[in-house]
Amino acid sequence: MNIISLENVSKSYGERTLLDNISFTLEDHDKIGLIGINGMGKSTLLNLISGQDGSDSGTIKTSRGLTIEYLTQNPEFNEQATVIEQVLKGDSPAMKVIRDYQLTLEDITKNPDNTHLQSLLVELTSQINTLDAWYLESQVKTILSKLGIRDYETRMGTLSGGQRKRVALAGALITPCDLLLLDEPTNHLDNDTIEWLEKYLAIRKGALLMITHDRYFLDRVVNKIFELDRGSLYIYDGAYSNFIEKKIERKSLESAAEDKRCSLYKKELEWIRTGPRARRTKQKARIQRFEELKESIGVTDDSKLDISVGHTRLGKKIMEIANISKRFDDRPLIKDFDYLILRNDRIGIIGDNAAGKSTLLNILAGKISPDSGSIEIGPTVKIAYLSQESEDMDTSLRTIEYIKNTAEYITTAEGSKISAGKMMERFLFPADLQWTPISRLSGGEKRRLYLLKVLMDAPNVLLLDEPTNDLDIDTLQVLENYIDEFQGAVISASHDRYFLDRTCHRIFSLEGSGEIIKHVGNYSDFSEYKSLIATESSLEKTSKTDEQTRNAKAKQRPLKFTYKEQLEYNTIESDMETLENEISKLDDEMSKISSDFLRLQELFKRKEQMEEDLLYKMERHEYLSNLEKQIKNTKI
Repeated sequence: MNIISLENVSKSYGERTLLDNISFTLEDHDKIGLIGINGMGKSTLLNLISGQDGSDSGTIKTSRGLTIEYLTQNPEFNEQATVIEQVLKGDSPAMKVIRDYQLTLEDITKNPDNTHLQSLLVELTSQINTLDAWYLESQVKTILSKLGIRDYETRMGTLSGGQRKRVALAGALITPCDLLLLDEPTNHLDNDTIEWLEKYLAIRKGALLMITHDRYFLDRVVNKIFELDRGSLYIYDGAYSNFIEKKIERKSLESAAEDKRCSLYKKELEWIRTGPRARRTKQKARIQRFEELKESIGVTDDSKLDISVGHTRLGKKIMEIANISKRFDDRPLIKDFDYLILRNDRIGIIGDNAAGKSTLLNILAGKISPDSGSIEIGPTVKIAYLSQESEDMDTSLRTIEYIKNTAEYITTAEGSKISAGKMMERFLFPADLQWTPISRLSGGEKRRLYLLKVLMDAPNVLLLDEPTNDLDIDTLQVLENYIDEFQGAVISASHDRYFLDRTCHRIFSLEGSGEIIKHVGNYSDFSEYKSLIATESSLEKTSKTDEQTRNAKAKQRPLKFTYKEQLEYNTIESDMETLENEISKLDDEMSKISSDFLRLQELFKRKEQMEEDLLYKMERHEYLSNLEKQIKNTKI
């Protein structure tokens, strides 16, 4: 069913046209991912749909009684409200009565002898039972717990920014609505929580329209992609991997059309340079056509950023970490950690929120000191640290002034010099935007500007703390390519599984209580490793139980193979060999299709199942072999 439609909607801010006569409809089953370069109007579109802003022209029609819930990038909060009160902000009868119940409970703790409050509590309890609202309250606490919020009576004013965003997300998820709008819902979430949210949204009833840069998230949740590109909206059916394929086809067609325009432009240029003597109507029309054509040239895709900036020479010694430890509030975050960082290391730091990821980066950057242990940094090391917050960003400055404060010119990897202005153009800050005050930029544009400032300093060691937050997919792709070519070590703390898979060769996993697991491979490799460890532990427990059962049965019968055991023993070695060959084939196939994410996911699951089967076969083979020896010894 059609729940909302936009017809020829336009929206501009000053001279910037964000939406140019866009039209589309939303169905009640749509799950849509909205993507595009930062500053292109994604959040503006959500504001229009939610009614928080109005369009300059066009119409927005909604179905009767349509309810919309909107999680903005910067939600507003009541500083004095408790977590549970903030989540129960909706206007449904069930949410109202539970909210009143919570407030009454709070009042009774202050006035335990107030008979009016006690009778009110009894009445509210009756209403909750009538509305079956206990289930809703249970859902609220379940969702908050999944999002890492377990103290429901904490005041909002005492929470960190990340915790506030998660409370706001819980409120959006629990509020009944026909259309759910989410602006960057995965920011400030750890990997386990993101995987839970994927499953929750995939089965949730109702329409969904969200802005996110998480490419795995897009591939597993949405059934349609909306792309905003210079005021135009392009619609693609399917998930993110399908969008990539279809966008390549679209750009190929646009490239062919552009080639034709360029060819025509050259012919017109030759004609215009001849200086026609007479100015007949036909010639005037041709001159006008030339001018229009000249303006249209270059309006092809320039979204591929170029950040091939130079770097400072790096010597052999990079960084030696020797048994460092760090505690906060008597809680161990890092304990006896040591590692020798190498020139081409690509390290991903993962772990739950507050596990110590930023603490480890701050220690490496020299911003804080470890409680014990030492870090020796090589004499040629020049560290660039991209923190979670765009620190030292004076929003009163114009964008080009902010960049020039770091460097007027930058030397590229090829040795040529590029001015700050030209470098900004490569970062999608055209000349007219370079003189815009930073305060007028979108959150994503500020983040991109901060990234450019960090890279303009020509570092040779990169420390990146949640680099994917607020960056659009196009910028992320270029950052990933930059890391590929970077001649130095890169250490990234991130919750973006795609980014970790794409850029990292080693994982540091902060497990809690100070333990850090060092694992060779990317995030998916580590995730698979953890699954295998859990499987082995489960099999070990099962094996012990099976062994106890077998021993009890062995006392009740003569020592010999059963018919089924004999058949199993005759074929088990060939079965194991077959499984090993199949796993090897899967490894080969996965190495050949590294960009087909859906297929990779499917193959990983198959491989995981086969490895579990192989482990079981190995356990059975060991048992049957031992049994055969015991049978032979008994006969002797």
